[in-house]
Amino acid sequence: LAVKDPTAVERANLLNMAKLSIKGLIESALSFGRTLDSDYPPLQQFFVVMEHCLKHGLKVRKSFLSYNKTIWGPLELVEKLYPEAEEIAASVRDLPGLKTPLGRARAWLRLALMQKKMADYLRCLIIQRDLLSEFYEYHALMMEEEGAVIVGLLVGLNVIDANLCVKGEDLDSQVGVIDFSVYLKSDDDIGGKERNVQIAAILDQKNYVEELNRQLNSTVSSLHARVDSLEKSNTKLIEELAIAKNNIIKLQEENHQLRSENTLILMKTQHHLEATKVDVEAELQTYKHSRQGLDEMYTEARRQLREEAQLRQDMENELVVQVSMKHEIELAMKLLEKDIHEKQDTLIGLRQQLDEVKAINMEMYQKLQVSEDAMKEKNEIISRLEDKTNQINATMKQLEQRLQQAEKAQMDAEAEDEKLKQEYVNKSESLQNEFSQKEKQLLQLETDLKIEKEWRQTLEDDLQKEKEIVSHLRTETQEIVNLKKEFLKLQEKNKQLKSVCEDQEAALQELASKLSESKLKIEDIKEANKALQGQVWLKDKEATHCKLCEKEFSLSKRKHHCRNCGEIFCNACSDNELPLPSSPKPVRVCDSCHAILIQRCSSTVP
Repeated sequence: LAVKDPTAVERANLLNMAKLSIKGLIESALSFGRTLDSDYPPLQQFFVVMEHCLKHGLKVRKSFLSYNKTIWGPLELVEKLYPEAEEIAASVRDLPGLKTPLGRARAWLRLALMQKKMADYLRCLIIQRDLLSEFYEYHALMMEEEGAVIVGLLVGLNVIDANLCVKGEDLDSQVGVIDFSVYLKSDDDIGGKERNVQIAAILDQKNYVEELNRQLNSTVSSLHARVDSLEKSNTKLIEELAIAKNNIIKLQEENHQLRSENTLILMKTQHHLEATKVDVEAELQTYKHSRQGLDEMYTEARRQLREEAQLRQDMENELVVQVSMKHEIELAMKLLEKDIHEKQDTLIGLRQQLDEVKAINMEMYQKLQVSEDAMKEKNEIISRLEDKTNQINATMKQLEQRLQQAEKAQMDAEAEDEKLKQEYVNKSESLQNEFSQKEKQLLQLETDLKIEKEWRQTLEDDLQKEKEIVSHLRTETQEIVNLKKEFLKLQEKNKQLKSVCEDQEAALQELASKLSESKLKIEDIKEANKALQGQVWLKDKEATHCKLCEKEFSLSKRKHHCRNCGEIFCNACSDNELPLPSSPKPVRVCDSCHAILIQRCSSTVP
């Protein structure tokens, strides 16, 4: 067999006892038919059973001298949860004969039953399980479902009327023992009960008749007393009636006098009312005129405030437009930065290509130093480069002119910015002047316009904020102008670098073509040298004039030497050209022997 929990058995027993005691109390009270007092046995047994239910699972608390185990702690907690219980707690504490907490708890239960609120108080206590855990163990009756069942049974006690005297009763030393014999039934008890009921009915009838006779006697005596008092009062009323008649005559005379006085007072008041009516009408007219003027001032102020609101709205729209322009400028600047980074990357690549070309040029230059004839052709290339430098100078002048035009455009833009600034300043000054005028007008208005004055103050604050925003936007526009200038400078540098790079590429192409030509000419010179072995050319100092035209050589008239006959001609006289398969260009030939002419640079070349 499964072993039952002893605490569960205790809870079940206490619940059954509570059911029996509450049921017996209600049945006996209804059969008794009168208010119950403290000596009624079923009521005493009910309090004992409730005391045992509240003591079940109660925690032992340490005091200064010994251990304490009382139900007054949780019952005292009810006044914090249920404000109507404060009267019971205060009255229990003020009772002079109670010395122990158990006595206070018993008095509290009796007062709660008399108030018919015991179920409500205990229900508030059971709901707060977290507070009850400070006083009860987890397996206590008040912490489990049995406590809620007992609270539900206590609701039935509200049909009972109890009149208990708590002040003179010794509640501290009572022994709480449950009398089980009351709840045990037998056959003798059933017959005795029927007899007891009959006897109780007869006794009730006897008591009722006695009480009725007592009440009738009291009513007869009260009626005799009332007859005597009525006779006395009748004599007094007769005397008072005579006195009242005399008073009535006097009052009638006084009434005539008062009526005459009343007529005089009415005449005076009518004259006074007519005078006051005239004054009131004049005051009404003046009030209407003043009211009309105030209404006109009010409408004027309303109109001006609407205009100011419209101006404020326009300013806000302008600010929105400026903010959108600022965002567009920022986007354009970001795109320009991206283009600049891309162009910088291309410039880095071009510089690398230039470094490679320079290295190739150095190698080609070292190869060109082998022959002096190549130096002559380089002089021609230098002259061409000089022409190109002249062209570059011309383009630079054109770029400077464009820069001047851009600076003029920039100055125009700055002038427009200054005009816009001046317009904003004028607008702000005009608004400030209007606000000062409004302040003077608002000071003349009465208390009805105070609300509009506060509104105007808020408008001034908004305008101040807008001025700060405008100044901030001006600084930002100045920064944008500076960034534009830097961007234009970078664009110009980029164009210059591009032009230089293109010129260098063109020069490299020409150098490559010239090098190929120089290689072919060197081969031709080698062939001519083989044919002219043993011959000696004239020195430069000796060859001063052309053989054909006999004109002196100069920079424009360069010397050309014949490979075969050794004669020296100028470039104007040696116009005969002969195409060769080894060279892409035709070659100058001598007029006498038709040999290839060579441009002479120095006398050391054979």
